[in-house]
Amino acid sequence: MHGLVRKIMAEIVNLRRARKAKARDEKGKTADANRVLHGTPKDMRNLAKARSEKSTRDLDAHKKD
Repeated sequence: MHGLVRKIMAEIVNLRRARKAKARDEKGKTADANRVLHGTPKDMRNLAKARSEKSTRDLDAHKKD
C-alpha cells in the first residue's frame, strides 16, 4: 500500500532569490513606462495629448444632463 501512495511535496523556494526577481520585474515595468514616456518625440506627445483632449471634449459635448 505504501508503494502506491505518493506524498506531494512543495517546491523549495529561495526567498532571497524570489525577492530579487520580484524587484527586477518591478524595475523592468517602470523602465518600460519610462521608455514610452521619454522615448517619444515632443511633437508626437503633444499631438497625442491634443487628440486625447479633443476626444474628451467631443464626448463631453454629446452627454445629456
